[in-house]
Amino acid sequence: MSDDKTDIIERTLVLIKPDAVRRGLIGRILARFEEVGLKVVGLKMTVPSPEFAARHYPNTPDWIEGMGRKTLETYRDRGIDPVAEVGTDDPVKIGEMVKGWNVDYLSSGPVVAVILEGLHAIATVRKLCGATMPLYADPGTIRGDYSSTSAVAANHVKRAVRNLVHASSNPEEAAHEIAHWFGPERPCEYRRADEEVLY
Repeated sequence: MSDDKTDIIERTLVLIKPDAVRRGLIGRILARFEEVGLKVVGLKMTVPSPEFAARHYPNTPDWIEGMGRKTLETYRDRGIDPVAEVGTDDPVKIGEMVKGWNVDYLSSGPVVAVILEGLHAIATVRKLCGATMPLYADPGTIRGDYSSTSAVAANHVKRAVRNLVHASSNPEEAAHEIAHWFGPERPCEYRRADEEVLY
């Protein structure tokens, strides 16, 4: 096997969201990533404007409708009438509502944006974060250990699911999100002292 691991070293974006910041979980969350060998190569705290927060999301018609359909599936599984709950059963209208809640949530306070680098960083980070919906996240994951909320609970009070963190889902999304949150800033280059045994 070659010593060149450039094809499996990835960069990904993590957002430590306002609920996690307010709960004092920044250090604990960052430690989870560092403990598995991921390297922090970019770090900033900011309070995003609603306009900036909105541009974090894909905002495509398919993405908006997909969020609405996921919400409708959750309601169906729980036996909840969406019209009684949010006033419509149109997946696009529900998706737009959820998008608005997400933007409000992401711009509601300080966010810590983090670029992580390491072996299979994208999949590793998502595994550590756990399922997007904290209710279904396994114990030992960030969301599973620090939250138990659900879409039903959040939608009932007309707000986003407070799920502590965001993690890029694929290389294209990671590249877009890193550029969005860090602009022309270049990630730091350095070697961890334990890279020789980690990789």
